Amino acid sequence: MLRAIRLTPPDKPIDLILHTPGGLVLAAEQIAKALVEHKGKVTVFVPHYAMSGGTLIALAADEIVMDANAVLGPVDPQIGDMPAASIVKLLEFKKPAQISDGMLILADMAQKARVQVASFVAQVLLKHLPEKKAIELATILSEGRWTHDFPLPVQAIQRLGLNVSTNMPRKVYDLMDLYPQGGGGKPSVIYIPMRRGADQKSQAPDTSAPPPAKEK
Repeated sequence: MLRAIRLTPPDKPIDLILHTPGGLVLAAEQIAKALVEHKGKVTVFVPHYAMSGGTLIALAADEIVMDANAVLGPVDPQIGDMPAASIVKLLEFKKPAQISDGMLILADMAQKARVQVASFVAQVLLKHLPEKKAIELATILSEGRWTHDFPLPVQAIQRLGLNVSTNMPRKVYDLMDLYPQGGGGKPSVIYIPMRRGADQKSQAPDTSAPPPAKEK
């Protein structure tokens, strides 16, 4: 991603399709920073969802185009498998003497992570918003007021003051159709609920992966 952005001429627009549950803060911040520094218009298309780190990248765009039913999500940091905001809140319910040293260290890390992410998001939003609004929105998205997987639909994103439209080009959907769902594991792009058994057998095999090993 960084190489593709770097090799794009400074004034050339970038169109980026995001379909992701999120990932490492480091990677998301690097990509977002590169997009913020790009001089040409950056448009992010979200046909289904772009959660967590995906939302952080979307915030760097000049325009966000979402399907009417697509969602973004909060960008509150996670420490391991626990939300940083909840770890910090533990200090409100227990005295330090009642908390293990390990958890106290995690609480310190969690508080730092919240400040760091909020600060970075505010810097990203300064590209489009006045400072007061950027800080307010960065706080809302990173403070942990919602669960980390809480979906924020188009209307909610617009109320937050971001430049969002639902004018999704047909070719974006056509491109997503090229990524069929695999035969097992987590769905990739297309998700069609189905009963296991006869219905699943009729599904086209995923030729991109080796066949499962047979039991002896």
